[in-house]
Amino acid sequence: MTVRTRFAPSPTGYLHVGGARTALFNWLFARKHGGCFVLRVEDTDEARNTEEARQAIFDGMDWLGLDWDEGPKVGGNHGPYFQSQRKEIYDQWFAKLQDADRVYEDGGAWRFRFERKPVTMHDAVCGEVTIDYRDESNTPDMVIRRSDGSYVFHFVNVVDDLEMEITHVIRGEDHLMNTPKHLQLIEAFGGKAPQYAHIPLILNADGSKMSKRDIGAAVGDYPRQGFLGNAVVNFIAMLGWNPKTDEEIFNPDELIERFSLEAVNRSPGRFDIEKCTWMNQQHLAKLDVPSFAAAAKPFVEAAGLPIPQNFEQVATAVKEKVRLLAEVPSSIDFLLKDDGPFDAEAVAKVQANAAAAGLLEKLAATFRNLDPWSADSAKEALSTVAKEAGAKPGQLMFPLRVALSGRGHGPDLGDILNLLGRERSAARVAAFAQSLTLS
Repeated sequence: MTVRTRFAPSPTGYLHVGGARTALFNWLFARKHGGCFVLRVEDTDEARNTEEARQAIFDGMDWLGLDWDEGPKVGGNHGPYFQSQRKEIYDQWFAKLQDADRVYEDGGAWRFRFERKPVTMHDAVCGEVTIDYRDESNTPDMVIRRSDGSYVFHFVNVVDDLEMEITHVIRGEDHLMNTPKHLQLIEAFGGKAPQYAHIPLILNADGSKMSKRDIGAAVGDYPRQGFLGNAVVNFIAMLGWNPKTDEEIFNPDELIERFSLEAVNRSPGRFDIEKCTWMNQQHLAKLDVPSFAAAAKPFVEAAGLPIPQNFEQVATAVKEKVRLLAEVPSSIDFLLKDDGPFDAEAVAKVQANAAAAGLLEKLAATFRNLDPWSADSAKEALSTVAKEAGAKPGQLMFPLRVALSGRGHGPDLGDILNLLGRERSAARVAAFAQSLTLS
C-alpha cells in the first residue's frame, strides 16, 4: 500500500502555525514511508475565501520546504484540487446516497440518515473512541447538503479522501468528534476508511488556546523577522512530537528519519517564541559562510546599508551571535559605515576611566605606524601601549571596542580590527580619544 496523506487548508486567512504543523506532520509521514503528500484547497466558502489567503498558504508552505506531490500548481491524477471545482463529483456521490436511501429532504436541505448504533474509531494518537448513535436526541441526522445546493464540510471531506485514496488522515484534535460521522459516511459509500491520527492542539506558553492574533501565529511573519524555514520546521515539529532523545536540533532529513505517529504526544504543545528564536540561532550557526551571507544580505540591503566586496567576511563576524537575520544589520552597521552612533552607556563606562583618553591617543598613533597590519599585531600593540603606561592590556580592551564600534559588545575584537583595517581603525580610535578629552 502506498501511503497517501493530505493537507486541506481553507483560504480564509493567513497560514496559521497550527495548520503548518498539520501540514508538516502529514509531509513527514509521507516522506518517511516513501508515499505521496497531497495539497487540496477547501475553498467552498466563497464569502470568506480570498486569492491573497490562497497565495499565503502556497508561499508559507514553499518557505517551510513542504513540497507537495499532487495539488495546485503540480497537478496529479485525482484533481481538481480545489473543492470549488469539484461540484460534479460531489453530485455523483450524493446520488449514491440517494440510491441507497441514506438521505432525506428536510426544509430544502438534505440530511444523512445515521445508522443507530455505536461507532468506534481507532485513532493512532488518541486511542479508541466510541460515539453511541442510538440516542437520536444527542446525535441528530446531519445536514450534508444545504438548501442552496452546496455541500457541507463533512460530506466533501469524506468524498475527497475517498476519491484521492488518502490512507492516513493526520489532523487537529478539534476534528476528533467529527470522525465517527465520517466513518458512517464512508461505510454508507462502501469505502475503506483511512487511518486517523488526531494531533494535540497548540497552546500559548500560559496554557491559553492560541488564537490568530497571538505572537507567532502567522507563518508569513517568520521570514520577515529573519527566521529560517528549517528552524521553524524544527520548532513546530517539537510541538506535539517527541523524538525520544535529548536532542532538539534537527534538519528536515533528520525529522523524516525519526518521525512516527507513535511518538506524537497526547497532551497539547506549548508555544514559546523564545524557544523558537533560540532554535533559529542554532540553525543560523550551522550555516556555511556563503549561505549565511546570502540569507543576511536582503536584510542588510533593506536597512539601506552598503554591501562591500568582503560582505561574506563581514557577515560571518556575527554569524555565531545573532538570533535572527533581522538582527544582522544593526550588528554590522558600524563595519559598513563610519558615522554610526555611540551607545551612551558604553561611552559613560569608558569616561569613568580617567586614563582611557590618553591611552587611546597613544594607541591611535601606534596603529598608524603598524606595518604589516593584522588583528594579532594590533593586539600586540595594545599590550605594549598598556604596559608602557603601567596598565593591564584588559583595561584597554573595552575602550578600544567602544572606539571602533560605538558599543560595548558585538563581534570578536580581532574580527573588528581585521575588517576595519589600519586606516579606519586608527582614525576611529583617534576621533574617540579626542571626543573623550572634549567631554
